[in-house]
Amino acid sequence: MHFDDSAIAAPSAYVDAGPWYREMTRYHWFVLIVAALGWLFDTMDQQLFNLARKPAITQLLGTTATDKSMSGKVDLVSGAATSVFMIGWAIGGLIFGVVGDRLGRAKTMMLTIFLYAAFTGLSALSVGVYDFAVYRFLTGLGVGGEFAVGVALVAETVSDRARPFALGLLQALSAIGNMMAAVIYIFLGKMEESGAIGTAWRATFLIGVVPALLVVPIFLWLKEPEKWKQAVARRKAEREEGLVADGPAAGSFAELFGVPRWRRNTIVGMLLAFSGVVGLWGIGFFSPDLMRSVFRKAYEGQGLPEKVLSGKITFFVGVAFLFQNFGAFLGINAFSFVTHRLGRKPTFAISFVLALLATAFTFWFMGRLFGFYDVFLLVTIMGFCQLALFGGYAIYLPELFPTRLRSTGTSFCYNVGRLVAAAGPFTLGFLTSDVFRGYNEPMRYAGVAMCSVFLLGLVALPFAPETKGHPLPE
Repeated sequence: MHFDDSAIAAPSAYVDAGPWYREMTRYHWFVLIVAALGWLFDTMDQQLFNLARKPAITQLLGTTATDKSMSGKVDLVSGAATSVFMIGWAIGGLIFGVVGDRLGRAKTMMLTIFLYAAFTGLSALSVGVYDFAVYRFLTGLGVGGEFAVGVALVAETVSDRARPFALGLLQALSAIGNMMAAVIYIFLGKMEESGAIGTAWRATFLIGVVPALLVVPIFLWLKEPEKWKQAVARRKAEREEGLVADGPAAGSFAELFGVPRWRRNTIVGMLLAFSGVVGLWGIGFFSPDLMRSVFRKAYEGQGLPEKVLSGKITFFVGVAFLFQNFGAFLGINAFSFVTHRLGRKPTFAISFVLALLATAFTFWFMGRLFGFYDVFLLVTIMGFCQLALFGGYAIYLPELFPTRLRSTGTSFCYNVGRLVAAAGPFTLGFLTSDVFRGYNEPMRYAGVAMCSVFLLGLVALPFAPETKGHPLPE
């Protein structure tokens, strides 16, 4: 594969006429595809965990899905395992965000992809909940670092006008990664049902090793963005001339919080991300557990052997997860086009309100409107509304910071919000297993109660800068 060097750097300005994709060169498309695949496989590994989490915890605790006396403990440990994963995600994001600004976007992305792929595969070898949690923490390190360097790479490579659409497409393709995870899980569920494999969850994690193959094209052909190389050269020249001898280096948390403009952007970006991340990882991505309850009720009176019943439930959870992420794909793309018309802040406001309403409605009414079938409709709507916010994060967060801080700032907002948000899954598990324990289907009550987190995003919005139509800060 060969690209002309002249195609690597994006022009500084484009005329706002014609389709955005006409401004993309072959190399721009290559960068977008590689970054999108890195994030796609990243999200695939995340969702393989979400789908396989409860069966894995159930088996590793030495119990079964039919043992009602252990259901509360399974819910609590599942929430704790998710929180550990998210803590690893946050820490990895902070570490690799700085590394991305100092070492380079492409090199750092290669490291993070290899890390999350390797430890997802090792999760299949777990013998108890403690080593399972360790593997999830280490997987989280790689998962957390990939997003920020990927979006920084694309943002600094393409034109200003193409940037929101390219970043929106990158984030939308993450829903395809989620859908791939669902297809894999459906297939393994059928194999489990037929008796071809023992349990689907171990095979699910083994498949997560595949993304490691992506490091080859990154190593061979991907180059660092011209904006990043120019920023490094400029900083080096300033140091040699004694202009910034005592100043902070690229990827500096001191500068991120020492300069009022970047400090405000960091705090606002973190609050926006925290709201959506808790809503998705603390509520939305626990919907498969509620789906399992609905599907089990639909089939358990038919006298099916537990292995066959488990396989059917796995199959339909996978199908419903496909619907949820099809909605997510549409929602992320919708954010890209709406924000191009209305601006970042109005689109975020609409998205937070829709996410709150759709999530509460889904958790309360799933399985109660049309029985078995309303699951597929409701999770599609919830996926659209919740994941639209994440299209906003991919577009907006890189626009808040200069090149020398872009990976660090983006990663800080996305991942420190996630570090605090790690309490979300644990809180949902606590509400389910303790606070609402005496209620029928306590997860419904817990999910609705936690939807108030979307209001935090609305509270933070008035303090956010509007970046529509502005070039990336330098």
